[in-house]
Amino acid sequence: MLERAIVIFGATGDLAQRMLLPSLYFLELDGLLPPDMLVVGAARSEIPEAEFTERARAAAMARAGADWREETWERLAGRLGYCMVDAGAPSTFACLGERLKGVKETIFYLSTSPSLYADICAGLIGAGLTGPESRVVVEKPIGHDLASCRAINDALGSAFSEERIFRIDHYLGKEAVQNLIALRFANTLFEPLWNKVSIDHVQITVAEQVGVEGRWGYYEEHGALRDMVQNHVLQLLCLIAMEPPASLDPDSVRNEKVKVLRSLAPITGRDLERSTVRGQYVRGVADGAAAMGYAEEAGGHPAEAETFVALCAHVNNWRWAGVPFYLRTGKRMAARASQIVIQFREVPYSIFGGANLLANRLVIRLQPEEHISLTLMNMTPALDRTGGMPLKPLSLDLSFADIYGKTQRRRIAYERLLLEVIKNDPTLFVRRDEVEAAWNWIDTIEAGWAQQGIKPAPYPAGSWGPAGSFALTERNGHSWYD
Repeated sequence: MLERAIVIFGATGDLAQRMLLPSLYFLELDGLLPPDMLVVGAARSEIPEAEFTERARAAAMARAGADWREETWERLAGRLGYCMVDAGAPSTFACLGERLKGVKETIFYLSTSPSLYADICAGLIGAGLTGPESRVVVEKPIGHDLASCRAINDALGSAFSEERIFRIDHYLGKEAVQNLIALRFANTLFEPLWNKVSIDHVQITVAEQVGVEGRWGYYEEHGALRDMVQNHVLQLLCLIAMEPPASLDPDSVRNEKVKVLRSLAPITGRDLERSTVRGQYVRGVADGAAAMGYAEEAGGHPAEAETFVALCAHVNNWRWAGVPFYLRTGKRMAARASQIVIQFREVPYSIFGGANLLANRLVIRLQPEEHISLTLMNMTPALDRTGGMPLKPLSLDLSFADIYGKTQRRRIAYERLLLEVIKNDPTLFVRRDEVEAAWNWIDTIEAGWAQQGIKPAPYPAGSWGPAGSFALTERNGHSWYD
């Protein structure tokens, strides 16, 4: 008898096929998926169980490549099942109830549109499946503003207590993102300097070369501010700006992140034009090929959403008062890159005469390759020092690929997140007050744009965004690090 189960709603959808089912395969491969765990796919499609199993096999095999092991798949397939469940038809949850008879602990993964969360929760309640050992995992976006976020959270809360709700931001499953905590709090080198006294400004960039692709309808409703800044970018900001937690227990870490979000200065009034930039890509060249503009992809429909956002944010507390945090994200950018730049201040006085000193800079690259570099000034070997000691900036580099690339498979972020849900550890997941604090800050910007009629400025596909994004940093004497 299998006593545990994970049920994936939307199991025939893109996320489940590309990420979730392959991640479960890899957990099985590594011996990390509990042997007493049933895996059940649930979706509206009326397909035979054998067909779903074959789809899951194809999805896992395509992702596994050289790591495909038939015996691993056979172990997983032996406890894989499928139920046709329509979120809007409570009677269809009976199939799920039959499947889960005897199961003591169930994880419900809602890989569906958030608009279905309330119906699914109601169906689970009606079928008596929300016992004290059950928990739920939900994908972003948790709403499209604070009001809708609260409505979704209320619906989730009607079926599950807060400690049993796991809100996923897949960025938090990336090894490089988790390493930010280790970098900051496991090294005495950085923490004493991690403040306004030593740091001039911080840059966070999440850039993608692809366009909105088939997600035009979603993007037109949400835009880059809601889609990317509200979750991924603000999560990175929290990890960089938060105070040292008392420990690594879930609430200690998440308490400090909430403090950062509540310390973000609202961007309102005249600051909206000085501290925010909206952009929308137009026809250009991306990755060496001609690329259509966002409006062209809309097929004649109104195209008003931003595909690019740049913000100058401030964290109003003693550690960070006066330090600009430049946040930037966009589609159809010049390169795919997620990185954090910690720009230190210049030395207070130079003893090197006319030598051009470059201030220290810490660059943390999250993707496409995980890499950390620290720029330092170093003497250039030379016998003739007539003009003074020759100096040159050099970097200390730490490449994760060089260290781990040959011995460790690059993991899907969802592997880590699924494992943490199975272990019932919510540290890497977003708490209700955290997501609502983020929406509160985002809503102020959205409302200001609407009131002042601030429209997206055009930028060519394959560039680094509209001209206003460069003015955003340059008016403070700074420049984007590309």
